[in-house]
Formats: sequence, C-alpha cells, structure tokens
Amino acid sequence: MSVTQNQVATQLVLEERSGSVLTLRLNRPEKLNALNPDLCRTLVHSLLRASEDKSVRAVVLTGAGRGFCSGGDIDFMREARSRKAVSEFKPMLEMGKEICLAITSMPKVVIAAVNGPAAGGGLSLALACDLRIASDQAMFTQAFGYLGLYPDFGATFFLPRLVGLSRASELFYTGERLSADEARRIGIAASVFPAASFEEETKKLAERVAAGPPLAYRDVKRTMVGDAHKELSEAIDEENRLQLHCFLSEDCAEGLAAYAEKRPPKFRGF
Repeated sequence: MSVTQNQVATQLVLEERSGSVLTLRLNRPEKLNALNPDLCRTLVHSLLRASEDKSVRAVVLTGAGRGFCSGGDIDFMREARSRKAVSEFKPMLEMGKEICLAITSMPKVVIAAVNGPAAGGGLSLALACDLRIASDQAMFTQAFGYLGLYPDFGATFFLPRLVGLSRASELFYTGERLSADEARRIGIAASVFPAASFEEETKKLAERVAAGPPLAYRDVKRTMVGDAHKELSEAIDEENRLQLHCFLSEDCAEGLAAYAEKRPPKFRGF
C-alpha cells in the first residue's frame, strides 16, 4: 500500500501492505510514537481489520522515525491529571485492553519490530506480540515507576512469563533500561540486527512467517495462549483499576511534573 506525504502526516497508524504481510506503523514520530486515545483507537481498528483480512498472513507492528513507542503521551497525561480527568484517561486504558486482546486472539503471527525506544506502555505493546526483534538502537524499559503509575497494557501478565518473576520484579521496581542485546539475553527479543539493515531483516522474517502454514500457525498460537485469554483479560482489568487509583494520586502528579521538569521525583506515598 502506497501512502502520500499528506497521509503520512495525518494518519496515526500507517498500513503498509507487501504481499501477504501487513505492517502497522505507529505514526507520531515527533513524540516517539507516544500513546494517546486517538492513536490507541486507530490501532485497535487496524488490528481488527488485519485479523479479519484472510489475505493477511503476518502482521508487523513497528514505529515511524527513531522510536518504537515511548509509552503514554506525557503531555496528555499531565494535562488530564491536572484536572483529575479520569474520564479522559480511562478510555486509553480500556483501548489498551482491546489492543492486547486483538493481538493475542488474532489467528496470525504478530511481529513487534522494535526499531527504537520501547518504554512503559510501548514495551507492553511489544510484549503482547508473538515475536519481538530489535534494532541495535532499541531500548527497553518499564518506566511506570518514574511517573508514580502502575504498569498497564498487560505488562504484569506478559513480562513475568517471558523473563521470570524475579527479573520482571527487578525491571518493574528499578525502571532499568535494557539494551537490545540485554533484552535478547533475557528473552524479550528473539534477535537483534544493525539499524542499517533492520527494515530488510524485518521484511525477511515477516515473509518467512507469512509463507508458513497458516492453519498450523493459527493452531500453535491458539494452543500456546489457550485459556490464558481469560486470565489476561482479568489481569488487565486489575491493572486498569490500580492504574486509575495511581493516576489520581499526588505521587502521579509529582512524577509527571518531575519528568517534564527533568528532575528526580520526590514521592510521598499519597
């Protein structure tokens, strides 16, 4: 699918088709593809269309520009928090659940091509996918703690299953930044490629997956996920409940202010 310069400037998710591979490219490069309600809503619709399109046999999720996804849009969250506008923040969390369920229930393989920073909810998006590959310029972090927020978009479900409870706990509690190589070493990324060849390597992998047996791959995915769909749904509901509680806390207001002011936060526990 070709896109015009005007479309590139206005579409929040670019849909690029090459044979039976569909690439969904988050398109807020000036914000490192930070998540806001409009982007989340658009991504849900793109994923559902991909799921229903029988001519699509593999989906790639990646980011425009130099980032994969930097997590929630700080400006959006800070402005909403200043007014305690739960009604504006809550829909983004609800759409995060829809995104995760759309990825995990889709009868095709979804590949996260992490081309740059994947932080907070951006890392959660990558974790929800079936495979993750990374550019050597990628960075991974569970940054929620810096903002006084709770992990969301399925992070508490996916991360311990990939790296184990102990390492996941360390990442949640310290906000450690992982290089692409370290992410591969602990099991988050399957492969790491040089930035210069990353697009080409992503294309090769996606075409290889798309050439595979779709019925078998569908059933492999269904078997591995299985009854965990219900557990995932319940886990995200609990994440969202706790996230809204944290969103209204003074610690969240402090975390968001500290981030904007480029200083360490001073959390007080209320």
